[in-house]
Amino acid sequence: MKGRRLKTAFILGAGLGTRLRPLTERCPKPLLPIGGRPIITYAMDHLLTVGVDRFIVNTHHRPEVYVRIFPDGHWRGTPITFRHEPVLLDTAGGLKNIEDLLGQDEAILCYNGDVVCDLPLHGLLTAHDEWRPEATLVLRSNGPLLNVSINERGEICDLRHTLGNPGVQSCLFTGIYAVETSILQLLEAGRIESVVPAFLRRITARPGSIRGLVVDEGDWHDVGSVDAYESLRAAMPARGET
Repeated sequence: MKGRRLKTAFILGAGLGTRLRPLTERCPKPLLPIGGRPIITYAMDHLLTVGVDRFIVNTHHRPEVYVRIFPDGHWRGTPITFRHEPVLLDTAGGLKNIEDLLGQDEAILCYNGDVVCDLPLHGLLTAHDEWRPEATLVLRSNGPLLNVSINERGEICDLRHTLGNPGVQSCLFTGIYAVETSILQLLEAGRIESVVPAFLRRITARPGSIRGLVVDEGDWHDVGSVDAYESLRAAMPARGET
């Protein structure tokens, strides 16, 4: 089966959730309930549809809540490894921090822990396996922040309008992507850094190394504010709620 190189998923769960305060003062944002269960479990279920067989979740704010929610370190029988960050490392720093856990992985899936969506993921696995770029980002044609530029070959040529290369289409980044673990060798251990500058360096040094895949099917929600959270919570009530 294509895509079986991608068996490990890294779910980013270490953010402070400042835009959702006071809801996140005692609970990490990915563990806030929607539909009667933690937000992060929707990401886990989504990843299980493409054959992921282990999760790695980074933690920082209130890590003990993760232990309380997942006392046996599993979700639906799939093991979860928690990697705590005493100092918040951001997305690229968080990736580098799990490098030692990826000895057998050529590539992994990454998924923001505050995203709830049902877009089809199989195309990502197929595209990444076929093209073998250093990273493949799942994009949307429409959304509130269209700041990922792709060219006619499906290569990402700019992020956040940094390089002045608009390409042929501006897209929204879904927070879901596949990366070759070899790219982690280019990151500095302990450095607090987003994947954005890390990807920009690769786009500059090796054009075509970061690709995009536009997937407009399905629904996609970023739980990035109290209003967004309350809206999604109302749309996905727990059983027994009205």
